[in-house]
Amino acid sequence: MEHKWVSGFCPCNPLKLRALLLIFVVLVCSNLSQCFDIYPQDKDSVLLFRSLVQDPSQSLSSWVGSNCTNWTGITCENQTGRVVSVNLTNMNLSGQIHPSLCKLPFLEHLVLSENNFTSPIPLCFGSLRSLKTLHLDHNRFQGTVPDTLMKLRQLKELVLNGNNDLGGLIPWWVGNFSAQLEKLDIGFNSFHGEIPESVLYSKSLKYLDLGNNNLSGILSDFHQSLVFLNLGSNQFSGTLPCFSACVQSLRVLNLANNSVVGGMPTCIASLQGLNHLNLSFNHLTYEISPRLVFSEKLLVLDLSNNELSGPLPSKIAETTDKSGLVLLDLSHNSFSGEIPLKITELKSLQALFLSYNLLVGEIPARIGNLTYLQVIDLSHNSLSGSIPLNIVGCFQLLALILNNNNLSGEIQPELDALDSLKILDISNNKISGEIPLTLAGCKSLEIVDFSSNSLSGTLSDAITKWSNLRYLSLAQNEFNGNLPGWLFTFLAIRMMDFSGNKFSGFIPDANFNMSKNFNNGELGKMQRVPFGTTHGADTKVLIVVTASTELSFNYVLSSMVGIDFSNNVLDGEIPGGLFALRGLQYLNLSRNFLRGRVPDVEKMWSLRALDISHNSLSGQIPGNISSLQDLTRLDLSYNCFSGFVTRQQGYWRFPGAFAGNPDLCLESSDGGCDPASLPVVPGKAFEGEEVEGRISVWVFCLSAFLSFYFTGVALFCSPRARNYILQTKA
Repeated sequence: MEHKWVSGFCPCNPLKLRALLLIFVVLVCSNLSQCFDIYPQDKDSVLLFRSLVQDPSQSLSSWVGSNCTNWTGITCENQTGRVVSVNLTNMNLSGQIHPSLCKLPFLEHLVLSENNFTSPIPLCFGSLRSLKTLHLDHNRFQGTVPDTLMKLRQLKELVLNGNNDLGGLIPWWVGNFSAQLEKLDIGFNSFHGEIPESVLYSKSLKYLDLGNNNLSGILSDFHQSLVFLNLGSNQFSGTLPCFSACVQSLRVLNLANNSVVGGMPTCIASLQGLNHLNLSFNHLTYEISPRLVFSEKLLVLDLSNNELSGPLPSKIAETTDKSGLVLLDLSHNSFSGEIPLKITELKSLQALFLSYNLLVGEIPARIGNLTYLQVIDLSHNSLSGSIPLNIVGCFQLLALILNNNNLSGEIQPELDALDSLKILDISNNKISGEIPLTLAGCKSLEIVDFSSNSLSGTLSDAITKWSNLRYLSLAQNEFNGNLPGWLFTFLAIRMMDFSGNKFSGFIPDANFNMSKNFNNGELGKMQRVPFGTTHGADTKVLIVVTASTELSFNYVLSSMVGIDFSNNVLDGEIPGGLFALRGLQYLNLSRNFLRGRVPDVEKMWSLRALDISHNSLSGQIPGNISSLQDLTRLDLSYNCFSGFVTRQQGYWRFPGAFAGNPDLCLESSDGGCDPASLPVVPGKAFEGEEVEGRISVWVFCLSAFLSFYFTGVALFCSPRARNYILQTKA
């Protein structure tokens, strides 16, 4: 049987066609339930409101016609057309709030979040008696909260977060003006004084955020079933209450950055529903009781930056295969003893911070059982032994920070299994051996600090595989050999420090244009760091809980853009390209055997510190540095410079920078010639002089003693002198 597809056209009556179209439109509108006109008086009120609003993004350009469905941010009741919701979140709006907005008697939701509205909160908002939601957060409202808002008896949510100039005392009525109030968020403002008693007893309140203000007073207990409580970053004092009214309900408790004192009461562990507990940056003391064990629902525990002492709790939280702590931060306390094995049973753990304590013993080998770990920070303790090989079991690791301990042994080649690692800091330990070639497998590395160990050998080619490298320090080790040309091929590098080793040969005259940071002068000027940090790295790891059990990892690197090859045995001339790096802030080539002339420094727009002292450099002092306004440290001392340095060259700002150059003449204020004066700028370059001074004093004392000794012997060897002394003594 043969099948054929036949297309055809059936003519229809035009009247019937129009009727069908009308029925179709009616059906569509009835399904959408929003195809209706905005109520005329409400339309006029909303348009008057728009007349004072600055709208550079044209977000409100759709407010034309009468069809409420087309008006951006406006929702109308489907029968009457009355405006029931105005939601203008994040539309880049600014200007004033026209009083006409208060002439919407059926308005239930007013959301103006994340804009730039200024002026005080309008008094007329109190006339919006149907209002259930009022969100004015992240704007620039100022002044105080008007008392007229206490007329909003139906209000469920009052959110004023993030208006820096909004403050004063928290209104006394804020806890009892509405029996429906569930959410009160006035964080990140300028409120001061104490929490009104009405807030402590508001039975309907579930979500309370008063964080990041200037509130004070004794920390009080709350008498309602709160789910969320944030009092962080204020000035509350007193001891921790038990929050007994919230035993079953409380999920988040943040009291960080206050002045809470005393110990950790065991009743805190009775908060069975608690997910997040942050008590960091307070003055908590004493030991943690072994009876304080949190439920498996606790995901985040932050007790850092307190004065807690004693051994680490052997068991701090229950855990199952599918639940338990995700983040544990006990850093910056005075915990002592060994790391308990129970910590290695927290199978859900993704971030472990135990730094800045008094911990001893070895790193537990079973730490490799924590397969979800992303961050391990055990720095600034007294841990010993080697880095356990089992740590490669933490195959998701992003940061391994073990600096400032007593760790020894070698860097194991098997660490290449940590191919997601971004931060590896083992500085200030006793680790020896060479950098394994297998570390080439750690291609994600961005910060590597091996400084102040006993590492040796030549520079491994494995380093070339770290294409995302931002900071590299091999300082104060025993590396040797030549500096390879690939050192300057890293696109994102900010700092390389090879000081205090035995590198020899020439500084490679390579392509210095690869690094964006070394060459971008504007970037160097924007990223200011205190000069006291010199060229060291200050890495702050940021962990944010993005979902119920997921962490977001990030870090901030504060470091000067610089190069440090000081204290080696480098020879030859300084490559001209090195002195043409516009973004370089710090350059230290001191205490080597460099010779020849110094390249011009005028192109180093961002330069803040230059030390080329204690070399064999010669010729004229380079060019004019008057244009280098950021230069605050300069040391050219103990070289072989010669010639006449005029005041117009700008070097007069650094009168102690030329010591030890006997053939160098500095122009005096009267146009004469002053010899180079002694250094007056303290710093690394002058440590040698202090040592030489101490040696000179020691030599003087020794010579004085020997002179006295031999003089005495000579006198006693003379019979006449010996008789005279003995007679006088008698």
